[in-house]
Amino acid sequence: MLRTRLIPTLLLRNESLVKTVRFDKFTYVGDPCNTVRIFNELEVDELLFLDITATRERRSPNLKILAEIANECFMPLGYGGGIRELAHAKAVFDIGFEKVVLNSSAVETPELLTVIARQFGSQAVVASIDVKAGMFGKLTVRIKGGHKNTHLDPVDWAKEVEERGAGEILLTSINREGSWEGFDLDLVKRVTDAVSIPVIAHGGAGKFADIIDVVKRANASAVALGSMVVFQKKGMGVLINFPSEKLPTKVMQ
Repeated sequence: MLRTRLIPTLLLRNESLVKTVRFDKFTYVGDPCNTVRIFNELEVDELLFLDITATRERRSPNLKILAEIANECFMPLGYGGGIRELAHAKAVFDIGFEKVVLNSSAVETPELLTVIARQFGSQAVVASIDVKAGMFGKLTVRIKGGHKNTHLDPVDWAKEVEERGAGEILLTSINREGSWEGFDLDLVKRVTDAVSIPVIAHGGAGKFADIIDVVKRANASAVALGSMVVFQKKGMGVLINFPSEKLPTKVMQ
């Protein structure tokens, strides 16, 4: 049986790492390469880097900082942000990243998922789905860093990205992101029930019990961690870390 993956998910902004709360205000975390060195020592499963301003600024991936990160990193790497065409994905793979993460571009150009999957394999394509509850509680898919409402239903969109070739889904609850309040278990369960590809739950982890809950109760295949791995505790300073506890056998995938 495969062990449930715990994936530090780090946010890039102007070549620095930051952490947001509900995709809004951000806190400076540190230098990406120094942070990678720490995670190397902690022997994490894999790392995800997401450039949170590339799409809104219509920028391509920052290959310079990505090359520096790849040169330091000993574990599998994924990257998202500003990937709008096959050439962008190829450049990221050529640097040494194993996966690309598509969010806004997947909605705007869905066939890009298929094109990249055919060229590099579905295992290399992660569809990122950001979900937010509106004024009346209805959940919809958001893009452009959460600023644009697509009015897509997250379950329907999850099914479509699977059909188009995505090998994994990074599912983020914007309402829970950076909150330390636990995952949106209902959202995660609805998506995992609807697709057969792995779903990485993201947004809300504040304690180890939250990780166990989203795996046992919502069938997440992996868990993306933000605040828990860059801060000491909620409201306290930066401390790059990784959960030392072991997931019990009954939540192994």
